[in-house]
Amino acid sequence: MATPLVVSEVSKSFTMHLRDGIRLPVVADVAFSVKSGECVVLGGPSGVGKSSILKMLYGNYGVDEGQILMEHDGRLVNLAAAEPRLVLEVRRVTLGYVSQFLRVVPRVSALDIVAEPLQARGVAVEEARERAADVLSKLNLPNALWDLPPATFSGGEQQRVNIARGFITDHKILLLDEPTASLDARNRAVVVEMIAAKKAEGAALVGIFHDEKVRDAVADRIIDVSEFSPRKSAV
Repeated sequence: MATPLVVSEVSKSFTMHLRDGIRLPVVADVAFSVKSGECVVLGGPSGVGKSSILKMLYGNYGVDEGQILMEHDGRLVNLAAAEPRLVLEVRRVTLGYVSQFLRVVPRVSALDIVAEPLQARGVAVEEARERAADVLSKLNLPNALWDLPPATFSGGEQQRVNIARGFITDHKILLLDEPTASLDARNRAVVVEMIAAKKAEGAALVGIFHDEKVRDAVADRIIDVSEFSPRKSAV
């Protein structure tokens, strides 16, 4: 599918239960599409709704209105209305995500954390671990850390594990939430190269990047999320 992700008229608000059920609108009428081999960056000031859009695309946040259409396993799926089991299947096969924070099971080694998405797809353990080692090497994570759990790693080391886990598969759609925020210049450059490789493979990427140099290097288009402000829609 040439356009594996289409977002159509999506709106989101939060209900403040501790404040008499006040509804706080976040975004309204969000609409964009992402082509294969394209990286679309969500731009705009802090608090405008960029992360909320990314979390809706991944199914972590519910959608008040609208559709999030993805090509999955040869058919079109509306993730905004999908059952939880289907959401998990889409994440395993089609939709990848690199968050700002590493959330993993304690005492599991960095190598196994990175290899796990491949094993979930049926890749043999040893092959998955070999491929995980290749990605961790590319991201300059010291070999001495591979067999250790990342809980005691530095922020930059944890983020490299997070990036490796997100990039190791061939998901057709990849969401990136500030993947380079904790990285030094050397490893930011590596991630830029990895994003370029994903684009060359035909993946559709949506990301948030506050680093202007990284954003300029990876973005094919920048969408100003301020355009989806509910206050603007009400004017």
